[in-house]
Amino acid sequence: MAEAEVGNKPQRIGLLLTISIISISFAAIFVKWSDAPATIISMYRMYLACLLLLPIVILKRKDMLLLTKKDWFTLSFAGIFLALHFALWFGSLKLTTVASSTVILALQPIVALFGGYIVYKERANLSSVLTIAVAFIGVVMIGLGDLGLSRSALIGDLLSFLSVIAIVAYLLIGQKTVRKISHWIYSFYVFFFAALALTIYNIITQVPLGGYASDEWKIFILLAILPTIAHVIYNHLLKYVNTSTISMSILGEPVGATILAVIILGESITITQLTGGFFILIGVFLFLRR
Repeated sequence: MAEAEVGNKPQRIGLLLTISIISISFAAIFVKWSDAPATIISMYRMYLACLLLLPIVILKRKDMLLLTKKDWFTLSFAGIFLALHFALWFGSLKLTTVASSTVILALQPIVALFGGYIVYKERANLSSVLTIAVAFIGVVMIGLGDLGLSRSALIGDLLSFLSVIAIVAYLLIGQKTVRKISHWIYSFYVFFFAALALTIYNIITQVPLGGYASDEWKIFILLAILPTIAHVIYNHLLKYVNTSTISMSILGEPVGATILAVIILGESITITQLTGGFFILIGVFLFLRR
């Protein structure tokens, strides 16, 4: 029985990674369906995700005793950058295509390399620099292609890239704190602080907090559930595979989201977008393989 269990493990891991890629690929589609402002979609996604995590947080509440004042400051600061990430990315999807926005998100590991150098003085070798160059050729191609479509599409590409910088900042800020406590507790509080930051922003900028149709609330709930499933799967798989293996799966999101956008939203893909996306995915693939 044990041998059969071990033999089936690669198939189970592949199945779980496939489920996570599909579930997270739907996030861009849901945002496209919504007519609510990007900061409202982001805010309610975070609050609803907190509700989903609450039962587990109650069970693991003893972990909160391990947090210092500095840790609480870190959690709140990380939450602000997470809020910024979602607000920028959801805003990007309002302006440009799913293909352009999600493929730019795949640059996260490369931007993280720059962040690691700035914060922790981690150095990159020549092969890393070359793979980064390949990926950025793709970004430039997508930008030039979207400039031909509309100015708003180019702004959407820029917002997507800024959202990558925000998520990398979020990860760099919280990477020490998350090692001290359960990842469930960590996720709950950064989600909560992100939601709180977005609430304050919406109030200051007078974005209506209520009055949204039931269809919008269905989208908010779906956004809270499906991407959360993906993150839970990733956390589970860390017991069996290394981080690089899981990081490779991010290359599946732009592919999956683009296919869904073509089928569900009827979006078209230009040759320039396709070629630029190819350069980005190849660059990131080579970077992660290295």
